[in-house]
Amino acid sequence: MQTTDGVDAAASTGRRGSHGVARPLGATAVGALVGLTWAASLRAYMVELVGTTSVFTWWTVGAILLPGAIAGACIGLAHALHTRRAERAWLLGLGPLAFAVLPLLQPGALESLLTQGLGGGAIGVAAALVLGGFGLGSIGPRAVRVACLVTALLLVVGIAATVPLIGGGSHALTTPRGVWTTVLVAGLLLCGIIGTATALRPRGRPPR
Repeated sequence: MQTTDGVDAAASTGRRGSHGVARPLGATAVGALVGLTWAASLRAYMVELVGTTSVFTWWTVGAILLPGAIAGACIGLAHALHTRRAERAWLLGLGPLAFAVLPLLQPGALESLLTQGLGGGAIGVAAALVLGGFGLGSIGPRAVRVACLVTALLLVVGIAATVPLIGGGSHALTTPRGVWTTVLVAGLLLCGIIGTATALRPRGRPPR
């Protein structure tokens, strides 16, 4: 009887252990897929603005799609770890900063940023996601969170406002195409902010 109980207990522990590993892995994989799709959609928005002059290289994959996968994986893993009351899981909410860091690894990218401002959009996206996620999250003083959320929303408005400036008359807000493109980029940023906020919360607290 004791042997049977011991076997049952060991089997139960094994099942809990396998579930304990599978859940973070599954959440990370799903998050990476969502982040990858999100980043691909953001690249589609860029193509819509500049048309056939948009250039695709392998660096495009590394500088846009890879950060999206990293950010999504971090947020997914944070969600799984929060359910296990991990101490520092909220740090994974900083994953979207990959959108600002990885593009600068391209040779000459930092110089172009400092001299011509090229690449500033990626930094703006990363800042909007992290600041907005912190603002909607539940860590830190309320006044700081409100200030961060307001800043993030201003960044979203600013990025959306560039649609007619970059796209020209065909993307004016008085045209259906302009409205669609503006809704696309604003919606992507707002969804990204909400997703990031699920990671930026104290240990063990469920997302709001």
